[in-house]
Amino acid sequence: PLMIRVENAATSTTSAKQASVDEILFASQSVPFFIYNSNPTAFVGIDLSKKPGPYVVTAKLSDGTILTATTTIIARAKIQSPLGVPAKLGGNSTTSQKNVVSNLAKENALIKSATTSVIALWDKIFEYPIKNIYITDDFGYSRLTGAYTITHLGTDLRAAEGTPVFAMNNGIVRLARATTIYGNLVIIDHGLGLQTLYAHLSKINLVEGQMVNKGEIIGLSGQTGYAEQPHLHISVKINKISVDPVKFLSLFKSI
Repeated sequence: PLMIRVENAATSTTSAKQASVDEILFASQSVPFFIYNSNPTAFVGIDLSKKPGPYVVTAKLSDGTILTATTTIIARAKIQSPLGVPAKLGGNSTTSQKNVVSNLAKENALIKSATTSVIALWDKIFEYPIKNIYITDDFGYSRLTGAYTITHLGTDLRAAEGTPVFAMNNGIVRLARATTIYGNLVIIDHGLGLQTLYAHLSKINLVEGQMVNKGEIIGLSGQTGYAEQPHLHISVKINKISVDPVKFLSLFKSI
């Protein structure tokens, strides 16, 4: 995840004599921005397959000023690890492996279809959805399931069955239903393309379309779906691109 901030630009609470931000671009592509901590701010999701190299960030101001900065994307280490199919999904047969991949594609398409608000729905920092944080599986490594490679697009947190799971910030519930691979799944839309996902829940406390506040209990952790033991899988998406939840949350430590 990349956070872009333009400091000392005018907002509705600052002097009209200052120039305001008209547009923010990443690699010549316009990205939505909002005011956070009195600064125009934008998030960009960097896909795992993004070509390494320098990328230009641009801010266009109302007085014609153009500000630029460069950020560099570096190649990531590609880590692989085997992961079998749980017995409840058929075990490690060729048919079960095909079914996992097929169902995962369908569920990822469902997740991608989740809509997003045209405004930011939050104004406080994002925080972890459970109290005691212990990471059991990192973001971005490749799981080898038979002849298939499945990238882990989230972070797994240790959570005993029935652990309360909290909303990471204010938003609207876009998805709250049972799925085959993600298990009981909740997606919260925080606006402007920013969404958080909570998977393998044993219980869902919300319904689709419901407004939710940061810290509200959205459900209980479990091991539904493609899970061999109780835990909480969380994902963060920025304009449909999955980013490392740990790195995303760390962005708020400096602002």
